Amino acid sequence: MRARGQTQAKRIEDAGKDLPAEALVCVGVISAAHGIKGEVKVKSFTESAAAFASYGPLWDESGARRFEMKVVGTAKDAIIASIRGVTARDAAEALRGTKLFVPRAALPETETEEFYYADLIGLRAERADGTALGTVVAIHNFGAGDVIEVKGDRVFDLPFTRELVPVVDVVGGRIVVELPDGLYPSGEGIGTTVKAGRARGKR
Repeated sequence: MRARGQTQAKRIEDAGKDLPAEALVCVGVISAAHGIKGEVKVKSFTESAAAFASYGPLWDESGARRFEMKVVGTAKDAIIASIRGVTARDAAEALRGTKLFVPRAALPETETEEFYYADLIGLRAERADGTALGTVVAIHNFGAGDVIEVKGDRVFDLPFTRELVPVVDVVGGRIVVELPDGLYPSGEGIGTTVKAGRARGKR
């Protein structure tokens, strides 16, 4: 496991050089400074909260700034982490709101029926007969399950279930949507339910 981790860390570092923004996946955000030694609170989006720091160096949204982070503790709704080179509270405060990214290629392979949110956003949504409904623009979780937001002539939310989304064709750039009669278009969210990406979702 140690060798695998070292190999992955090198792969992440190599992948991060001159990385296009679309190849990055957000795994967390610095929410606040913590203490006086430069530590920060991180709101993690990975399935295991502390995992955001396990993929090697992290990057800002532009892919230009690199962070080496280490989990040092937990707080309510946050992970406490240190950042190499950041040793004072003022420097930590300056990073508040910074989103943390890793290269998509550095993340573990998904299992069957499991998808990274980043892979779903941008897919076209269509009916089984090919009728276009729009594009997946966001993934939400309001506590009752995961929801894909589709924007077309109207914006609607759709529970990410096998019944309503029977086909997810990432390579082909589409999802097939089966909507119950009368639910589209409505102008209202259809419901609430990809397992919080956290970095990925699972039906």
